[in-house]
Amino acid sequence: MPEPSLAFLSKQKLHLRRDGVTQVVESDFERTVRERSTSIERRHAWKTQGRGAMFMRGAWGAEPNGRDDAPVLRTGLTAGPDGALLYSMETDAVSGIFLLDAAGVETRLFHTADFRIRHAAIHPDGATLAATVFHADSMRSNIAVLPVHGSDFSEVTEGDSFDQAPRWVPGAKRRIVFQSAGVGRDAAGRFAGLGPCTIQSLDLDSGDLEEAAEEESHDLLQPRQTAAGTLYYIRKPYESGAPGASLLGALKDAALFPFRMARAVFQYCNIFSMMYTGKPLVSGKGAMHRRMDPRQMFIYGNLARAQMPQAAGDDAHGLVPGSWELVRRAPGGQTETVAKKVLAFDLAADGSVLCSDGAAITRISPHGRTERIVQAELIEHVLAL
Repeated sequence: MPEPSLAFLSKQKLHLRRDGVTQVVESDFERTVRERSTSIERRHAWKTQGRGAMFMRGAWGAEPNGRDDAPVLRTGLTAGPDGALLYSMETDAVSGIFLLDAAGVETRLFHTADFRIRHAAIHPDGATLAATVFHADSMRSNIAVLPVHGSDFSEVTEGDSFDQAPRWVPGAKRRIVFQSAGVGRDAAGRFAGLGPCTIQSLDLDSGDLEEAAEEESHDLLQPRQTAAGTLYYIRKPYESGAPGASLLGALKDAALFPFRMARAVFQYCNIFSMMYTGKPLVSGKGAMHRRMDPRQMFIYGNLARAQMPQAAGDDAHGLVPGSWELVRRAPGGQTETVAKKVLAFDLAADGSVLCSDGAAITRISPHGRTERIVQAELIEHVLAL
């Protein structure tokens, strides 16, 4: 069986694989953002270098080292018409949807600074997009539809929920499936967490919304539905993320209070040392300077934690535990596990499934035969072409 063509995101870079060869696809938008960031950093370099740095730190408390570059995040990937690719990207100021044609020319289709647009998926007719719209001010997200070429834009879901990752269902009707989680809030109306993710089905022509799958103790993520009605999704244990109050926790906080207070005093002195001498009280190798493990990623609103460092070659480990399962649900409601340790997946035209554990992409044929196609680092999105 010939190797399928596919695209994937690895370490936030877009990779295209055809005929067994993988190449990295650069984005003009990302390059422009990084060049602008570098130019600004050079203009203000005097603030973080030499005597100017000491003055600025003493006067304003600026950090000794600025960012090397501005973050540009890719938040979605889908196949476009005539061999094109569509993807969503965002910075801390703006987000947009971009089209990369077969010749490698990138065009910005939609951009906005009012919200974050993510997870774009194109209708089989090639004319309409469905996407996630995240509103940071109210901490909620809806599903929106918009034309590939044009300015019309409408949100088709509403309510206090996180609706994400829409996918079109093949067929004559305009229907999408997406994951949805209710938003929990405290007495003051502040965001307090999310309920379990369910899978919803929306008929855009009639406006009918129905629940396609739900499990009280699990999140159901990244749904795909075939024309025959078979539903695929990732199932993982639900974690509310809200800390629970307990007597043991209160006693622990009381016991650790002196140590936490001592650490706070140390950090206070450390700040003064940085301001007036330019040097910290501890070396950069200490625990104070450790950064978050880069293998911790938010995947469609869910945190996937690496269990162990990745190894090279055939011993590479995935980023998710075996409790993350790819599930197939028949129209009658019967479910079966297709694969375990699945972080992302897609359905190919020949009926096979491409799935990734974050370290490699594997093809599962319609007969259940598995074949590893490619290995990479931090694979967070897979697209069958």
